[in-house]
Amino acid sequence: MTKGNEPKISIITPTLNSSRTIKLYFEAIKMQKYNGSVEVLIIDGGSMDDTLDFAKKYNNKIFFNKLKTAESGKALGVKKSTGSICAFIDSDNILPDKDWLRKMILPFMIDSQIMATEPIKFTYRVKDHWLTRYFALIGMGDPINLFIGNYDKYSYITNKWTNLKLKEENKNGYRKVKLENRIPTIGANGFLIKKEALTSYELGDYLFDVDLLETLTKRSPIFISKVDVGIVHLFSGDISTFIRKQRRRIRDYLYHYYYKNSKKTENSLESPFIFWGIVKFIASCISVFPLIFQLFVGFTRKRDVVWLFHIPACYITLFVYTYETVRSLFIKEEYSRVNWKQ
Repeated sequence: MTKGNEPKISIITPTLNSSRTIKLYFEAIKMQKYNGSVEVLIIDGGSMDDTLDFAKKYNNKIFFNKLKTAESGKALGVKKSTGSICAFIDSDNILPDKDWLRKMILPFMIDSQIMATEPIKFTYRVKDHWLTRYFALIGMGDPINLFIGNYDKYSYITNKWTNLKLKEENKNGYRKVKLENRIPTIGANGFLIKKEALTSYELGDYLFDVDLLETLTKRSPIFISKVDVGIVHLFSGDISTFIRKQRRRIRDYLYHYYYKNSKKTENSLESPFIFWGIVKFIASCISVFPLIFQLFVGFTRKRDVVWLFHIPACYITLFVYTYETVRSLFIKEEYSRVNWKQ
């Protein structure tokens, strides 16, 4: 990589009452040793806490997101960005070292076929909150993805970064991955993509990251890079926060895929890939033994008492998703962001 040739990066971060994590987020970005230009776009949904005070302190570009959700914030951020690379870094993400941006940009500069890059794992730190450690160990924010197999970060349970059968080529510091059919849940928590790829995508009021890559692969296969770095994904809260986030996740999914936009993709329930993954999840919860086995395997690979939450996490997800699915038959709406906190 030639010094001074690094592309301009537009870091796009939707926020809504994110003061519990935003200071650490900013400090990690500020310490980056990157020779290229970096702009930080804060797309705020109407924060009532100190989020915007922190954003102004760090001299960022701030835009109001009237639709409030992260997906609408991403879409607006892309439209306002001026860099050749868009980096979707969430307000609860921490870049773990000062060379993170440089390592993430390197595959773009080495290989012109690379359209996007993403960390291969969540960074596990003993000092973090127990829920942050748990999700870093399983490699995903939603345990149902473990059964579907479309997760996109390294999991100590499977010893893989995804369970999809993808063509990979090991490079120096990253893996070159070909995407052409089924897509992992790539697109958040440190996802970088060429702006030109986004401009060729029909961008409306919302940007659903997984749908973006699926749409692009329908035109032709694309290449991405899973970089041998991690990213910290802070989980600020307790079990009640996890329940709230799961309710938001499934309610927004059902609203946008089946009511507002009526999307029929590889990520909708009509897909056999998704359907049978859900069946496997339900069957595992009923029998419980697969969950116990996963807990045991994970613990033997990385000893931490937080593995005990794996079974409750799966049952919480089962009950929340069942309730919200039945509810959606009668009430069709997004999850309310009133009083929402990160």
